[in-house]
Amino acid sequence: MSVPLSVLDLSPVGAGVTPSQAIRESVELAKLADRLGYTRYWFAEHHNMASIATSSPEVLIAHVAAVTSRIRVGAGGIMVPNHTPLRIVEIFRTLEALYPGRIDLGLGRAPGTDPLTATALRRSDNPDVNHLLAEMFAFERGNFPDKHPYLKITPMPSDVQISSIWMLGSTLAGASIAAELGVPYAYAGHFTMTHAHAAISHYRKNFQPSAQLAKPYAMLAVTTICGATDEEAERLAAPIRVAIVNSRTGKRAPIPTIEEALRHEFKTGEQAILDDFFAGAVIGGPAKVAEGLRTFAREHDASELMLSTLVTDLDARKASLERSIATMR
Repeated sequence: MSVPLSVLDLSPVGAGVTPSQAIRESVELAKLADRLGYTRYWFAEHHNMASIATSSPEVLIAHVAAVTSRIRVGAGGIMVPNHTPLRIVEIFRTLEALYPGRIDLGLGRAPGTDPLTATALRRSDNPDVNHLLAEMFAFERGNFPDKHPYLKITPMPSDVQISSIWMLGSTLAGASIAAELGVPYAYAGHFTMTHAHAAISHYRKNFQPSAQLAKPYAMLAVTTICGATDEEAERLAAPIRVAIVNSRTGKRAPIPTIEEALRHEFKTGEQAILDDFFAGAVIGGPAKVAEGLRTFAREHDASELMLSTLVTDLDARKASLERSIATMR
């Protein structure tokens, strides 16, 4: 394969699909990705969103790792403002103990939700995210400074370490942190490509080797729908267009059906939202998708691509994954 492919799953909730059904379908999709040869399968963390059911990625990781055999399973990501650093380390060390060498911890600096829900999760309006990150790495690496009160705390299980920690981001801030810490970097191109080239270039230029990673490794997330034809892929993408506008304008609603989406009339100004989102999308038949994915990887110097397919029909999502990986071989 010219570039490794992975999957980012948000358990999309569509009209007529319950959130619990969306979660169960994600498990089925992960089993397929395992059989097809995808490198890793990540679950996002979002809260209070009617169109996305992945509120507890750590639970999904544990279950999917149990029903797959070789694919790496992880969080894309655990949103640091919503959690205490010690608990993050404890949870992912436990997962590492259960599934050695197969667990990825991706760390995000945003809450992945609206301000009110973020407060309900954390009980703090403005947590110092960089301080939380530093504390989490100090727990994991055992490098609190002398006389620090947490120096006496040992995260359990103490005989394992998290084998793969990633920094996520969509700006230079996340890229800078990943470079300084010497960890792999994942750029969230599935919702904006605005800073992708600059962020990945900055990460590679400023990377400092660490015990985890000797050389920089950058992954680029890309919204991808691979249909049997270009026309079919565009039809499958129609509901995503409505869902993205709803999400970014604060409207809570499941992802609509294709028929509902095709009837939708976008308001003035909403096209700019769509242009921003779909600048990071590859939508088409196998030939178009293959060309698009290779172009994204080449132009952004990506070591790996992670595909996000917000299609609610399970069979269509399965077919898209099958075609996408076949085109890259």
